[in-house]
Amino acid sequence: MVMELINANPVVHERKERHTRQAPESTDESAVELIDQLEIFDILFIVFPHIRDIKDPEHPYSLEELNVVTEDSVEISNELSHVRVTFTPTVEHCSMATLIGLCLRVKLMRSLPPHYKVDIRVAPGSHATEAALNKQLNDKERVAAALENSNLLDTVEECLSPTLG
Repeated sequence: MVMELINANPVVHERKERHTRQAPESTDESAVELIDQLEIFDILFIVFPHIRDIKDPEHPYSLEELNVVTEDSVEISNELSHVRVTFTPTVEHCSMATLIGLCLRVKLMRSLPPHYKVDIRVAPGSHATEAALNKQLNDKERVAAALENSNLLDTVEECLSPTLG
C-alpha cells in the first residue's frame, strides 16, 4: 500500500549558517546560566555537532529546511523559566502537525533544565485546527498518554534520531 503524501511538493529552504558560541568568561559554577533564543534553536536542531536536524515525519528534510521552525519562532524568558516555540506546518490541513509539535516538545523536555515551562504553538492562521492542536500539545496528560503509545514514540524517536550524511 502506497501512502499518499499530504504535501507532495514542499518548498525546501537553505539551512542558515550556524553561529559558534564563545565559552563563558565566568567559571562560577553557582552562577545562573542564562539560555537565549539561539541556544533554544540549537537545542532543537544541534545538540551535538554530529546530530542532524529534527526530521520531518513525511519528507527527507529537516523542519528547518521546510521552514516549519525558524530561529525567530523561538521565544525565551529566563526570568520566568519559559520557552515558547511557534511552528508553521507546510499546509493548513497537515495531519503531521501534532507529531511535529510532539517531537519539538520531547526534544526540549530532554534538553532543557526541568524547571523550564515549554509552550509549543502552531502559528496563528497556519492550521485548520489550530486551537485544538495548541490545546493538545500543551496538555501534560495528553502528551504523557501519547508518549505511552509505543508506535508513536518510535516515530518521535525516528524524527529525533541522527542521520548520516
